[in-house]
Amino acid sequence: MTEEQLIKACTNKNSAAQKEVFTFYSSRMYGVCHRYAHNKADAEDILQDAFIKVFEKIHQFKFEGSFEGWVKKIVVNTALKKYSLKRYEKEITNYVITDADHESPEPFAYANLTQKELLDLINHLPDGYRLIFNLHVIEGYPHDEIAAMLGIQAGTSRSQLVKARLMLQRQLIQVQKIAV
Repeated sequence: MTEEQLIKACTNKNSAAQKEVFTFYSSRMYGVCHRYAHNKADAEDILQDAFIKVFEKIHQFKFEGSFEGWVKKIVVNTALKKYSLKRYEKEITNYVITDADHESPEPFAYANLTQKELLDLINHLPDGYRLIFNLHVIEGYPHDEIAAMLGIQAGTSRSQLVKARLMLQRQLIQVQKIAV
């Protein structure tokens, strides 16, 4: 069955087609969920909620652009709703930018990191920083679009990204010191 035939079958609530679509896309979309979630269980919940929405809204897919991109957008939006910005606005971080934050980690500090170790560092960012970092750096959304998605100013998105990057640099410097 072609992708178009599968999508049309899903529109008709064909459970076998839905299962095939889920099986094909779930591992890729789980990776997206995991970047936003605090843990495996949260990532699985986001994935499940997102695919429920995919199948509820599949009739809205217009066959313009990639189906995977359409699914990914639903997954990201589902994650954003789970970790709404209101939670982040209440989050108190005592993070103050200092001269030490402007130290650059040695290249080997991140060159030897595995993908899992790098994701762990990102996951240890405060939720607001992690959200903006994921949306901008990993997903590629521009600050204006992030601002619209989250109901914030584009400048807030930019400043959160700067703080996230500085915090990651600080974490990399700590990894570097431990490795020495």
